[in-house]
This record gives sequence, structure tokens and C-alpha cells, in this order.
Amino acid sequence: MKVKSSLKSLKLRDLNSKLVRRRGRVYIINKKNPKYKARQK
Repeated sequence: MKVKSSLKSLKLRDLNSKLVRRRGRVYIINKKNPKYKARQK
């Protein structure tokens, strides 16, 4: 999982990526291609 200050570019990289807010953090999750997982600081 990558930690990025901005997740917008990561979300646009793959169509299956979803932006999710959990416990005050912003995550990108991708069921079909988990290498795109990311979290915002």
C-alpha cells in the first residue's frame, strides 16, 4: 500500500479504483487489482 499526499492521480489510473473514507483517512481500494491500494496521510 502506498501513502500519498494526493490520491487523485492514483484513482484515475484504473477504472476499478474506489475512493473510500474510513476513520478519518482516505483510501483507494481496488478489488480486481490490489496493487493500486493507497492511503492518504
